[in-house]
Amino acid sequence: MHIRGGIDLGGTKIQAVILDHEHRVLAELRASTPTSGGPRDVAAAMADTLASAAKAAQVETSKLQGIGVGSPGHVDARRGSVSNANNLPNWKEPFPLAAALSERLGAPVELGNDVGVALDGEAFLGAGRAYDSFVGLWWGTGIGGGVVLRHERWLGRGASGEIGHMVIRRDGARCMCGRRGCVEAYAGRRAMERRARRDVERGAKTKLFDIMEKKGRTQLSAGVIAKALEKEDEYAVWMIERAVRAIAAGLASAVNLLDVEAVVIGGGLGSRLGEPYAAKIRDAMLPHLFTPDRPPAVHVAELGELAGAIGASLLVPGAKSPEASHARRRIRSH
Repeated sequence: MHIRGGIDLGGTKIQAVILDHEHRVLAELRASTPTSGGPRDVAAAMADTLASAAKAAQVETSKLQGIGVGSPGHVDARRGSVSNANNLPNWKEPFPLAAALSERLGAPVELGNDVGVALDGEAFLGAGRAYDSFVGLWWGTGIGGGVVLRHERWLGRGASGEIGHMVIRRDGARCMCGRRGCVEAYAGRRAMERRARRDVERGAKTKLFDIMEKKGRTQLSAGVIAKALEKEDEYAVWMIERAVRAIAAGLASAVNLLDVEAVVIGGGLGSRLGEPYAAKIRDAMLPHLFTPDRPPAVHVAELGELAGAIGASLLVPGAKSPEASHARRRIRSH
């Protein structure tokens, strides 16, 4: 049976998908990432989410060809472990995530970096497949990124594509990484929430936290922020415009260095805010580009909020077989 699973682990959500050999999505399920406990609690939630998606697809998890997982933090694919996942609860030391999931689900598990696998998904099946070279930026709890050159993801010595930690302002805002002036310090969802809470304590007015409570959320999720923008909340508008400027400055510097053909924007916020904000980022990049007369194309991730989970599923051996490659354009919900 050539049916596989994919899990995208994020700071606020766990997204699971079940796909067939032609990359058709047979079932998908989304759940909230635990905010307390530790790696074992997160792994249990991931396993439950994938199992529920498999049940909806009417397949037993033990019958899956394999399961691919995209995780934040430092991923050691060879050992099957994840460490330093700073946006997840108490996840500092290496944890054998692949073994923990495989034991619960009864199928082999492959691990990859969350943004890296999403980028691979867009390069193979999505918005990047038409380009020889592009930069991906994943706008979510943090700011992740990656570079594709000659249809292959450039890995460098193992830490390439960290667009979120490009410095756009010396001695600027403190980033979650401990440094100052990074793109993520201005545009990452977690950093924006930290700033918003501090500003509210100082008297700033915003509907963000009222919307959060009404939605039953404990964090300013992409959906909360999108709703505040719909309501034209002045603080939310300012916060996102500030983020757009930071992202544009970082992306423009990457484009000036690499001269890629395109930019693909994904992640929870990137996908939720969509084309209107991709256009804002495109416009804000122009003043910073060395060759503004031939800017790169800017696209929203074609696989949307499923980019990470679908990309993770491509880690399963055989997922990129010749038969699968022939079916690359056939992604459809069942």
